[in-house]
Amino acid sequence: MTTTKTKTLEKDRNGERHVMRTPPIVSPEAWEAARQQMLVKEKALTRARDALAAERRRMPWMAVEKPYEFEGLQGKVSLLDLFEGRRQLIVYRAFFEPGVFGWPEHACRGCSLGADQVAHLAHLNARDTTLAYASRAPQADIARLKARMGWEMPWYTITDSFDADFGVDEWHGHNVFLRDGERLFRTYFINSRGDEAMGTTWSYLDITPLGRQEIWEDSPEGYPQTPPYKWWNWHENYEAEASPDPKWVKVSDAGEAAFRTREAESKI
Repeated sequence: MTTTKTKTLEKDRNGERHVMRTPPIVSPEAWEAARQQMLVKEKALTRARDALAAERRRMPWMAVEKPYEFEGLQGKVSLLDLFEGRRQLIVYRAFFEPGVFGWPEHACRGCSLGADQVAHLAHLNARDTTLAYASRAPQADIARLKARMGWEMPWYTITDSFDADFGVDEWHGHNVFLRDGERLFRTYFINSRGDEAMGTTWSYLDITPLGRQEIWEDSPEGYPQTPPYKWWNWHENYEAEASPDPKWVKVSDAGEAAFRTREAESKI
């Protein structure tokens, strides 16, 4: 196998010159062999992430006894109202208020970067899960910011000790809640670098107590689960289509079968 080591002289965005010690340049066959070696580690990481999510679904819950009040577009709302009738709720504490860098035109740069990554909420909602943002800025400022930045997630004003009580008074973070009727429970909390992974439908569901709710997941007995792929839909079509379209079931079955065949052949 022939390899070539290279040094590349580049200019960064500030015009400064750097010598980059790049990896070796190899043939397509050698590149594919290296990729297959890396793929083993990537699959192990995926399995470890699944196992961690399974442990998370077995975390103890903390009852939320104190009533909390927020301001929404229609006035005062409770923490229960933030669920919008769904079973699970993820609340991200975003910093947008006087004293935060960027005010009043912008929210915190880090929180804003995270907001730009939020997937279409219809897919989360289809799994009985609501995502909401909360800040201390007044609703008029929040509405202005959302319109300017093109954000569509529900965003509430914190009016009491919610941020201090749930560890987000000085730093951003995602708090996860589940409701049983009107009883509320805190089930998980993630912040700091953990927030970096948030944004996709999957990353949000993986921190919830019910998970992705698919039959392959290791979940406690009695948890809601449906076949993978079948519940997927166009984001504007979930309400119109109460059950999976037969044609999509056929397509997804065929795709899953082909994938499993390739997986089996790769182990031979």
